[in-house]
Amino acid sequence: MKILFITDNFPPEVNAPASRTFEHVRRWVRSGADVTVITCAPNFPKGIVHKGYSNKWRSVEDVDGIRVVRVKTYIAGNKGFSRRILDYVSFMLSAILFGAFERRPDVVIGTSPQFFAALGAWVLSILKWRPFVFELRDLWPASIVTVGAMKKGLTIRFLEKLELFLYRRATLIVSVTESFVDDLASRGIARSKISVVRNGVDLELFRPMPRSELTEGELRLKGKFVVAYLGTHGLAHALRNVLEAAKLLRENDEIVFLFVGDGAEKQELLQLASKWNLPNVRFVDSVPKDQMPAIWSVTDIALVHLKDDPVFATVIPSKIFEAFGVGKPILIVQPEGEAVDIVQEAGAGEWIPPEDPVALRDGILRLKSDSALLRNTAMASNTAAKRHSRDNLASKMLSLLENLT
Repeated sequence: MKILFITDNFPPEVNAPASRTFEHVRRWVRSGADVTVITCAPNFPKGIVHKGYSNKWRSVEDVDGIRVVRVKTYIAGNKGFSRRILDYVSFMLSAILFGAFERRPDVVIGTSPQFFAALGAWVLSILKWRPFVFELRDLWPASIVTVGAMKKGLTIRFLEKLELFLYRRATLIVSVTESFVDDLASRGIARSKISVVRNGVDLELFRPMPRSELTEGELRLKGKFVVAYLGTHGLAHALRNVLEAAKLLRENDEIVFLFVGDGAEKQELLQLASKWNLPNVRFVDSVPKDQMPAIWSVTDIALVHLKDDPVFATVIPSKIFEAFGVGKPILIVQPEGEAVDIVQEAGAGEWIPPEDPVALRDGILRLKSDSALLRNTAMASNTAAKRHSRDNLASKMLSLLENLT
């Protein structure tokens, strides 16, 4: 089976879309599929091309048997709506231009969260006269309004019409949550063409391991109880709330808050931590995927954190599944919904009301003070990992694609 996959995030980028795409397509290749990924020069989230790459008009490389075609785009950092839209549109146009000269595939896939990549995939599906698959990772543009990047108006209404256009034109929509299925169905999209393939965990990489003494030393975490947020520091994540909880726990020198990653809010968080003089906070820039297990190994509680808005009740953060893989207790801080149900049904952690620093402080202290609860939630977390294996999920999605042809 020949698959053409359009995505503007791909390794060495380490965000959730890049990880999901790579972990799925490399398994498809192992199963005998012929996969070409059209993407851009890696630059997320800072808008700076990664070392060893350049923003060429076109370059081709082999990554674990995947044919990766990188095309030239206008590159912008993960901040500022207008420049990012220009980034997205330029990638769409380049993907269409160079994708038109690719061999005819059996299916064309475009992935969100932003859907200009999916729009490019739809155009290519028309040019190639092949089925178009929309992988739906986020309810964009609703999330733009939710985080305050734009207000409701003419532009948002246009984007909503474009969103619905793509849903209707897709032969198959692969949603990462059941909640998205309900939302699309309420807007007139047939449930029969929507399937759910949730995010999951690569059990080859993420598994329980002893604490890394090297990482403990480098991050000054020896003997500390570590509450870690590992992921994008963006408008959707409301991480000021975590700093406010750290402020409440400033006098407890056993507890350290570890932030690993980058994003639009990173500088503001750094400034706030400095202003509040928080000695119990550590910030680390994004690290390569293969270094993440060492970071996880020094973590005692995994924080999953989103803004207090009903839109985020529909979101299932991918860090839940990595925490399952490494067997860490989870404090999930977001509106109640599908993600909270997954964690609670697994017995893998506790729900904390979003944007309530006192409740977050109390949840951390509750887990820290109860060694049996901490141990039992860790064991339950790792047990849940097997139900969310990337191997099974990649196989499920490949079967859906094969059914189209």
